[in-house]
Amino acid sequence: MRFIQLSWLALAMLLLPGPVSAAEAPIAIIVAPVHAKSIRKEDLMLMFKRKKLFWNDASKVQPANLPASNPLRKSFSQAVLGSSPEELEKYWNDMYFHGVSPPYIVSSEEAMLRFVAETPGAIGYVSFCSADARVAIALIIDPDGHITNDFSSITCPR
Repeated sequence: MRFIQLSWLALAMLLLPGPVSAAEAPIAIIVAPVHAKSIRKEDLMLMFKRKKLFWNDASKVQPANLPASNPLRKSFSQAVLGSSPEELEKYWNDMYFHGVSPPYIVSSEEAMLRFVAETPGAIGYVSFCSADARVAIALIIDPDGHITNDFSSITCPR
């Protein structure tokens, strides 16, 4: 009898969903509240490739990335830019020789939240459930890589 109970327990543990990885969790595109309504998904790639330099109010766009090894960065780069951070290295080398610097790199999600909250014109990304009142969520990237502004059905465990 004990063997059957342990077998069922083991089977149940296999069927339960595990912790959600960064690649499976929604990614929040964060901005200062003043810019929350002025970003369109079409602008996102242009901002992070430094081809759209100004917001609608003429303030300078200040994009920020997490380190290239961060799983959120990899998911973000694939969904928004269509390439991995490593594949974008040649693009940034070419752009640098034309006087265009890549986006800032911050060390963590907390650093990203601080950067976006304190830097005029900043835009960045964090896992959806990490976003807090210091920033506004403008768009999300769902686990399938689709960019949308509908995040009403997403809940965070607290």
